[in-house]
Amino acid sequence: MPLRALFLVVFTLIAGVLQLSFPVLAQPDATDPSAVVWDGTLRRIRAPILMYHYVSELPVGADAVRRELTVSPSQFREHLDVLFYEGYTPISLSTLHRALNLGTQLPAKPVVLTFDDGYIDHYVHVFAALQEYGFEATFFVPTAFIDEGRPGHLTWEQIQTMSAAGMSMEPHTKTHRELAGVSYDVLVYEALGSIESLAHYTGVTPRMFSYPVGRYDDFTLSVFASMPILRAVTTERGMLHTTDNRLEVMRMRVPGGASGATIRAILTGS
Repeated sequence: MPLRALFLVVFTLIAGVLQLSFPVLAQPDATDPSAVVWDGTLRRIRAPILMYHYVSELPVGADAVRRELTVSPSQFREHLDVLFYEGYTPISLSTLHRALNLGTQLPAKPVVLTFDDGYIDHYVHVFAALQEYGFEATFFVPTAFIDEGRPGHLTWEQIQTMSAAGMSMEPHTKTHRELAGVSYDVLVYEALGSIESLAHYTGVTPRMFSYPVGRYDDFTLSVFASMPILRAVTTERGMLHTTDNRLEVMRMRVPGGASGATIRAILTGS
């Protein structure tokens, strides 16, 4: 059997298992973004997707990378104040997907809040603050870190609590492996494996994805096009999203130590 044909057989079998294990794949309801059938109109929507990593105090001796990826809890609350008092409405990536595919109406000033890597501070600081403001957000989780009980990361119980409260818990691969230059088998393991784990623990089949370190290639895109992934976010800077650019969605990185004024500048593109 040709190698490509074998890959297709393997993928079909995996997809079948996922459908049997998680009925939401086979029977999506109206709130499931997989139920959205594109109406044939290409659309463009300008909406900032903010990309966060650590929301914590800087540890002693933090290196340049950690400093660049960290905002303090008090700075994060400043950001939420800016969103709240200036009329921004946090939405999910699923809501953005529906608007791009169907033209459904978005609030006047939509914004998507995303948090990568599944850190414990996403539960301790971010989740608590979001609930106070009544905001929703998307959290991209490397699921093997959770399986291992890795220190400094979320637990499955916390992920379940966040999901039940309306947060979107989405895959960031299993092992946070960069996806450029890897094999088909690795892509299936990292992507479908993380989807399966999150669906098992939350009861909700995830449909969004974040590339670790923003690394992927044309082969990644070709394989993901056949997977149950509706939108994948990158680390590329931009706020304009299109119906057909679904696997290369741009975001706006929140720099380390960002103040409320910095967030205001990012949101307005100034």
